[in-house]
Amino acid sequence: MALATATGAWSSPGTRTWCGLAIAQPALSKAVRRPESRLGVRLLDRSSRHVTLTTAGEALLHHGRHALNAVGAAAEKTRRAGDRQAHLRLVIKPGGDGNLLSGILAGYAGRPDARQVDIIFGGATDRADHVRDGRADVALLYAPFDDMTGLDHETLAVEARVAILPPDHRLAARPEVTLADLAQETLPRWKGVRWTGAPEARPGPEVTDAAEVMQMIRLGRTVAILPRSMARPLHPDLVYRPVTDAPDSELVVAWSQDDRRRLVASFVAAAVDAAGQSSPDADGPRPTAGPARPRRR
Repeated sequence: MALATATGAWSSPGTRTWCGLAIAQPALSKAVRRPESRLGVRLLDRSSRHVTLTTAGEALLHHGRHALNAVGAAAEKTRRAGDRQAHLRLVIKPGGDGNLLSGILAGYAGRPDARQVDIIFGGATDRADHVRDGRADVALLYAPFDDMTGLDHETLAVEARVAILPPDHRLAARPEVTLADLAQETLPRWKGVRWTGAPEARPGPEVTDAAEVMQMIRLGRTVAILPRSMARPLHPDLVYRPVTDAPDSELVVAWSQDDRRRLVASFVAAAVDAAGQSSPDADGPRPTAGPARPRRR
């Protein structure tokens, strides 16, 4: 259904299959009508040239994705539970560790139950899904931006957010700005992430990573509000200014809320300890106040 909706058009009349799906129109329509009949709601608004999800369809897609992730994760975790030599898989995005990763890995390596850590690089919006569907055991995420559904987490660091601006922007000469100053500005939309822009700001181009954001700012298409650590190293053609009243962002280590393996608990504890012992720099994230133990359910 997601592929059908994303395509939004039928292929040529000669084939009458949905673009990207080897399914003829009658079979696809019948497949859609079955859950609509069972649920008693319409899931798609469709015509011969266009199809979109209804509100009910969006809800089913959202919750159904999590359900499918849970099934896949259950199979993967069952397999890995019997592997006493399993590596720990950590998913991060490049530059998304708040400069804490080296200390975390060193602290974990010193623990008697440490395993080899395989680092997986994810995108700006899919790292939580890696944990939910079993592709990764733990993740470094940013709250409130990443979807924490189905995950537990511990906060490692808190950091302020900054506005990234071209040097000729009307606000670039100020030492700091407020959310009100950014009203009516155009801010980027992160693909797959709910809108978290400043009040009254205009949604701008859709982006998938920080490099795309910086390019759009240099082109004058948008400005951005990001955690301070994500603004470094800053392109020489851009400037950043603290946003004094923007909510802080939190760098967290996250894992599946039903994952009770010692493998995961040991890494989380090491990450929290390492973060508490780190020394923040003036522009970096602020570590949380002292070691803590990960929640075990």
